[in-house]
Amino acid sequence: MVVWRFWREQSRRAKFAREALSITLFLLKWLTLAFLLESLMLAYVPADWIASALGGTGFLPILTATLIGVPAYLNGYAALPLVSGLVEQGMAPGAGLAFLVAGGVTSLPAAIAVFALVKRLVFVLYIVLALLGSLASGLLFQAWLA
Repeated sequence: MVVWRFWREQSRRAKFAREALSITLFLLKWLTLAFLLESLMLAYVPADWIASALGGTGFLPILTATLIGVPAYLNGYAALPLVSGLVEQGMAPGAGLAFLVAGGVTSLPAAIAVFALVKRLVFVLYIVLALLGSLASGLLFQAWLA
């Protein structure tokens, strides 16, 4: 039998409230940034440019999205609305997936953290495998949609 007695302790309720507020403010900050970037992109980036650079099928749009996703990736909270806006403007869905995977694995903060923990050869292998995995996921998704 589960007993929820910890709610009776004032210190635990206070800690829960602090953590809930902290997480809410964190999400609010990043989601506000994400939706601001998405709206600016929809307003000022021509859809024809997105469609010509990242639209269509094949290897090139997915490769481009992978290479752009590495340095441009914000975080998981901001990336989804950003990619949603790009897909609405003509980005290929496979390229969108490649952007999400590449940025999540090889974003600058993640890469710096891995670089600080491992040897140079392991770091290079990490980057190469992340990029190849991103390309493969985008290509497989694009093939699945076709």
